[in-house]
Amino acid sequence: MTAVSRDNRPAIADLLAFYASAGVDEALEEEPLNRFAEAASKSPEPAPTTVTPTTGENAALPRSTGLSRAEMGERQAAAPAVRPPSGTATVPDEQQAALARQLATTATSLDELRKHMAAFDGCNLKFTAKNLVFADGNPNAAVMLVGEAPGRDEDLEGLPFVGRSGRLLDQMLAAIGLDRTSAYIANVIPWRPPGNRTPTPHETEICRPFIERQIELVKPKVLVNLGGPSAKTLLNTTEGILRLRGNWRVHTTASGIAIPAMPTLHPAYLLRTPAHKKLAWRDFLEVKAKLRALG
Repeated sequence: MTAVSRDNRPAIADLLAFYASAGVDEALEEEPLNRFAEAASKSPEPAPTTVTPTTGENAALPRSTGLSRAEMGERQAAAPAVRPPSGTATVPDEQQAALARQLATTATSLDELRKHMAAFDGCNLKFTAKNLVFADGNPNAAVMLVGEAPGRDEDLEGLPFVGRSGRLLDQMLAAIGLDRTSAYIANVIPWRPPGNRTPTPHETEICRPFIERQIELVKPKVLVNLGGPSAKTLLNTTEGILRLRGNWRVHTTASGIAIPAMPTLHPAYLLRTPAHKKLAWRDFLEVKAKLRALG
């Protein structure tokens, strides 16, 4: 480790300020490390052995006890056995996935669904996130937009799409005469992944029942999938977003309701690739026309 001297403190302060302004809020290693596998591979340390003197019935006992050998034996026999610690972390299994499906199915309202999700501990992302990011907008709206997962700003505020991507999304909605009072916005994953990493397939499957039930309770006339992960998860496809976008698909709820779905480019992608904003504009015009046709 490099020692910090008075000479390089200003440079370090400048570097930290740059990281903060760039939105860096996690310290990650260069190579991924499976902590669960690491914990499981470690064998417990052997318990220290106690040497008991066996030089006769009247072997000396420590003076501090004041007990005979028979009394000591009785106390040791009555003492509870010491158990090894059992707090080893595990990857959520099928039991947790089944619990997520059960909680989602039994929710009869959005408020009840939110409470079930807040109490659910089966997704490890919950323990690194600051807030549950449930939804924003009007639950009675005709259009529902679903992204992938919250970012840093969303995690801090507990609302979806409130950072730079959110501001661009607001502009895109305004361009077709909508805003957050006439649209409903959510994510497939309600908790921010550490460092804004991509959610794993396992994490997505754990959270899938919640967003599917959320869509079913909102009953939108039109669904907009913001980005590839949302489209692939909710439309059950492996196609890339550039192939999917601009073409109407169907999301079918568990109760059999078919909802027209328009896959389009995620606002974060458009910020990185502004030349493709024209493609998203065409998609949103399709959404506007569909809403008008459905009344």
